Amino acid sequence: MLRVLSLDEPHVQRETGGLRKLLEKASGQISGEAQFVFSGTVTGVVADLLRAAAGGGGGRPVDALLEQFRIGHLATAHPRELSGGERQRVAVARALARDPAVLLLDEPLAALDAHTKAEVRHELAELLRELALPALLVTHDYEDAASLADRVGVIVDGRLRQLASPTELVARPADGFVASFTGANLLRGLARRYDHLTEITLESGERVYSADDGEGPVGVVVYPWEVLVGREPHVDSALNVIEGEVRSLVQVANRVRVRIGPVTAELTEASVEKLGLTVGSRAVASFKATGTRLVASTDAGPAGANRGP
Repeated sequence: MLRVLSLDEPHVQRETGGLRKLLEKASGQISGEAQFVFSGTVTGVVADLLRAAAGGGGGRPVDALLEQFRIGHLATAHPRELSGGERQRVAVARALARDPAVLLLDEPLAALDAHTKAEVRHELAELLRELALPALLVTHDYEDAASLADRVGVIVDGRLRQLASPTELVARPADGFVASFTGANLLRGLARRYDHLTEITLESGERVYSADDGEGPVGVVVYPWEVLVGREPHVDSALNVIEGEVRSLVQVANRVRVRIGPVTAELTEASVEKLGLTVGSRAVASFKATGTRLVASTDAGPAGANRGP
């Protein structure tokens, strides 16, 4: 089972230093800073740790470790000759040289570019499934957490905001910070009951509706993939509609994040081209009232949570 601590404030990292030190005594550690840099050959770097482990009554044959992670053919290779995924496997083999009771992964993907990170994340997920060893991942990246973990704990200002599965965090975020961390738009507004729905007047002036109960100041949570974009408003009473200027178009892998007024939507490249969206053009963002979640306004999101790309 992999648990994740999301540490999103610098001083929280200091507060968890004791936890790291405690875990290091009984764990194999994989660090984002150290895992991709080592001297000598693959066999040499793993063998060094095996010799240290043997002195404490642990360890296993180096050949067996390398074969377990499908890097036996790289035994004589040097760091510059390895791909990101291969270096990841070397890092895990080194960590397991001590026969640890738990794996501690400290920002293991932080030093990678976006393309390499996606590949190595997939490799690491496969390795962790194969190992079936308890693991603790420390990360600031929700995509890493959602891809690698079955439980995620979000820590802010030394306090655990929420502990749940990645799916649960998205479906029912405990507060605005958790919602923003998982990729949501977080808008501010004033709520009142309106018929069978809650009406929210946003700080930007628009009115939207939610199926959640709410009264007074609230945070409005909408995920980019739940936002429809068009040139004209959709004729559907179940949809919230925000008309505005396209403020930005940001390419992220094979998707494009489109900022319309206070809301960011996520579209395919083909959809952006078909709609003829450009920065400065007018467009309409629509999203369902049933998919519009409300959280307490006192819970602040990360800096810049409402600014979009």
